[in-house]
Amino acid sequence: MDIYVGNLPYKAADEDLKGLFAVHGEVVSARVVTDHATGQSKGFGFVEMPDRDSAQKAVDALNGFDFMGRKLRVNESQPKPREDRRGGGGFRGGEGQRGGESRDRW
Repeated sequence: MDIYVGNLPYKAADEDLKGLFAVHGEVVSARVVTDHATGQSKGFGFVEMPDRDSAQKAVDALNGFDFMGRKLRVNESQPKPREDRRGGGGFRGGEGQRGGESRDRW
């Protein structure tokens, strides 16, 4: 089961998150999401637990739990909605121009 963990303290690391959930069962992975540019935590993360019953017990026990001074929001992770990537956006080379064809704009 994939678990979303929100309202994480910014100083929390992957190991902290894993240790918090390991008390409730086997943890396959634990990841605090970080900003790509700064490397700083974004204040949320994800935990993967293989046993659904243990995972649900962890969710029940840790939702609202005070962790490093912050009350966690913990629930089953929902799949990210897929965006329709067809059409729109991007530079397509102008009106009707293809390849090396060149035409005065005015």
